[in-house]
Amino acid sequence: MARETGSDALAQLAGERVDHRFKGLPPDAAGLTVGELAAERRNLFTGGFATPVLALSAERLAHNLALMETYAARHGLAFAPHGKTSMAPQLFARQIEHGAWGITVAAPHQVWVAREFGVRRIFLANELVDAAALCRIAAELAADPDFRLVTYVDSVRGVELMDAALTGAARPLDVVVELAAGEGARTGARTEAECAQVAAAVAAADTLRLVGVAGYEGEVPKADPERVAAYLRRLTALAAALDAEGFFEKADEIVVSAGGSAWFDTVAEVFAEVPELSRPVLKLLRSGAYVSHDDGHYRRITPFNRVPQEGALEPAFRLWAQVVSRPEPGQAFVNAGKRDAAYDLDKPEAQVVRRDGAERPATGVTVTALSDQHMWLATTPEADVMVGDWIGFGLSHPCTSFDKWQLIPVAEADGTVVEYIRTFF
Repeated sequence: MARETGSDALAQLAGERVDHRFKGLPPDAAGLTVGELAAERRNLFTGGFATPVLALSAERLAHNLALMETYAARHGLAFAPHGKTSMAPQLFARQIEHGAWGITVAAPHQVWVAREFGVRRIFLANELVDAAALCRIAAELAADPDFRLVTYVDSVRGVELMDAALTGAARPLDVVVELAAGEGARTGARTEAECAQVAAAVAAADTLRLVGVAGYEGEVPKADPERVAAYLRRLTALAAALDAEGFFEKADEIVVSAGGSAWFDTVAEVFAEVPELSRPVLKLLRSGAYVSHDDGHYRRITPFNRVPQEGALEPAFRLWAQVVSRPEPGQAFVNAGKRDAAYDLDKPEAQVVRRDGAERPATGVTVTALSDQHMWLATTPEADVMVGDWIGFGLSHPCTSFDKWQLIPVAEADGTVVEYIRTFF
């Protein structure tokens, strides 16, 4: 099942018809193809778009893509941004155009999406013991010599299940041993001794090839720079120890991978210390939230707050909703809620109000709660808000912003919509 037509699959997205599946698009665009609608370059505010509508900033999206490309190159890191953030193949393609080694995913369905749209290198940052999924991956590997997939393993039992499912596979599956970030952390073997046992089990399985180690520093208990660095040094020391024992003798390179969106500066610092090993080392960073950044959680925790000399990410999302009710002087409601806005980490942030083509700060407007299709706003006396106004909201947590929208307009600063991003969750 080789994918020789990834670019064709991307091009075909423009042929989808605008219909009931896609929220916020102009009602009079129904029946047009997405490509035809994009060619009209409608304005987000005057072109008939219906509220609520989520938009991405074209300029900020481009800025974030370029910034992380530069950052990874500056620090000698290969980059496999986590695709679960957007599940948008058009963004995968742009990330790869901006130097990404490949795309990280977290589940088999996400592998299928990436493959359908031509991604050649996939890092599956999760354990995989499902026999049906392993058989499909084996078929992909057999059909396409240019396809590479690397996945986690953290137990001898997991190795046994993988080996059984892959019996007779044409090519061995590349795996990395996952080292847990500490007691009580998520997945991963808890000790170096357990990692060595897993590595030995992999070495004994003809269907698997051990190519490195990996982990997720975002799970370090009571994380701070010192604790995160200590864990990452355990990870790199594990790579060196397994290499000294000859466990990577079948590998062409040794993969050392970590990196969420909160500590990639510490990953860069520690990975720079990796000693010379028996094979070239692929230092693979996996941060994914950068592509859109946000106005909440990641704005607070981004490593660029600690290293501002290296640049700054820009929040690219804005959710536009309309005031539909102003029942009391201190209260207003807009027509967007839990079905439209991320709310798992922070409530949306009211940022701007638009009325009659003019935009001003949303002074005195605070989101207090979300219902399924309404956002509850508290308004102070200085808040100038009336029924019919559009309010632009900043969102927190890109992963749960993208997943509520199947087709997202990308708008330039003046509101001109230049493309539409399709998601596959």
